Amino acid sequence: MPRDSSATKARLLDAAFTEFAAYGIAGARVDRIAEAAGANKRLIYAYFGNKEQLFDEVLRRALTAGAESVPFDAEDLPGYAGAIFDHLVARPDLMRLRLWKLLERPSATGPEPDAFRRKTAEVADAQQRGEVAQEMDPADLLTMVLAAAQAWFWAAEGVDPDEVSQSWPPQRLALHRSAVVEAARRMSEPKPAGE
Repeated sequence: MPRDSSATKARLLDAAFTEFAAYGIAGARVDRIAEAAGANKRLIYAYFGNKEQLFDEVLRRALTAGAESVPFDAEDLPGYAGAIFDHLVARPDLMRLRLWKLLERPSATGPEPDAFRRKTAEVADAQQRGEVAQEMDPADLLTMVLAAAQAWFWAAEGVDPDEVSQSWPPQRLALHRSAVVEAARRMSEPKPAGE
């Protein structure tokens, strides 16, 4: 019976996600990834090339899953910010993976720049229609909304991000989420005529 290579690839990618989120690219070990996936280490090289290419695929997969879980709506930037916050509460390991990417590969790579340009163009269109505040450049507005959605996860020094989803009371999470949505609303809400 032939082996199911797609199942093996999926296990390797899941194990690699966990490894890269914990240790980054430099600290990740293909031996640990293979062991956690119950696969032969050589398969990593056969399927993905090298460790850096495996990281790229893990990141691409995480970004794709995030885009599917959190649809973008340029006319509802507060809702988008709240949905990002919810997604990160459910998956705090995503922020760790993103931090490692920024530390070890600070330049924009993969699908990120194209996705940002597409979203920026949608914000610009919403601004032209008067649906979104026009005071900021579309790229700056989108950057600020994204920053608001992720701010707590970047700034919660001394707090394990896993602690948020595991032990924080729902009221505390709701308060943080409400602040994120309100910040995004204030930035993106069009000003009434005459103001």
